[in-house]
Amino acid sequence: MQAIPTTLPDVLMLEPRVFGDERGFFMESFHAARFAELSGCSEPMVQDNHSRSVRGVLRGLHYQLPPMAQGKLVRVVSGEIYDVAVDIRRGSKTFGQWVGVTLSAENRRQLWVPPGFAHGFCVTSDTADVIYKVTAYYSPEHDRGIRWNDPAIGIAWPLETAPQLSPKDEKAPLLHDAEVF
Repeated sequence: MQAIPTTLPDVLMLEPRVFGDERGFFMESFHAARFAELSGCSEPMVQDNHSRSVRGVLRGLHYQLPPMAQGKLVRVVSGEIYDVAVDIRRGSKTFGQWVGVTLSAENRRQLWVPPGFAHGFCVTSDTADVIYKVTAYYSPEHDRGIRWNDPAIGIAWPLETAPQLSPKDEKAPLLHDAEVF
């Protein structure tokens, strides 16, 4: 596995080595020691999540506050998404900045979204299955969100029409009103 830096420090794209032939392929999708070496994250992954969504669904921007802040290692096993991380660390030089990458079953890349970043994605294929590991358990009392289309952040989502949102995501506050790190 190799790490590819993004425009936001600490957010990494991870690309596995894939061994393939006419029978198919093999890859290590996660190796704890190698992941810790590449990401600098020493916390264990404690939970795997799996979501399936259809084209035009947008999930996010989500995060959890300390002490239940989550790092997320995101990958797609079917379909394609546009995956986004937003720096929500108030003292950071990149506060409010975002990075977006395409993750797909075809490119097999993963995105490491450390604690202190909000995360969201939109589905750009007919359907997508997204699997992500997290460093802290889900905690409803620490769960927060930021509006997906906050003009202060200015994410360029690759959407053809208005996204399908959950009621929670429709009501999410703007960054300047949100409780952040």
